[in-house]
Amino acid sequence: MDKLTKKEEELMQILWQLKKAFVKDIVAKYPDPKPHYNTVSSLIRVLQEKGMVGFNAYGNTYEYFPLLMKEAYRKIYMKEIISNYFDNSVSSVVAAFVKEEQLDDEEVEELIKIIQSK
Repeated sequence: MDKLTKKEEELMQILWQLKKAFVKDIVAKYPDPKPHYNTVSSLIRVLQEKGMVGFNAYGNTYEYFPLLMKEAYRKIYMKEIISNYFDNSVSSVVAAFVKEEQLDDEEVEELIKIIQSK
């Protein structure tokens, strides 16, 4: 699967949130300045052709829904980030979050619990 472009990812984030939507609903969720209806419609057709979005037809109107689930994309994307930026080291990723994100004590405790449960 190809990585989503920034615009595709932005649209998918909205569609994941809405679960199913018409183009007008998607456009309404964009922050200002909102893209043109035709721009969103074209982008969603590209995602449909890539097999990431499905639709239900109601006459000339289409209701779109994600075929690519957010969790599946996150898994693929995280593998790429870990490979490209952390030399395939998950511990380096965790260390970076702990050092750079300035996690509070509760978040650190949650990480420890997750690690200990493995």
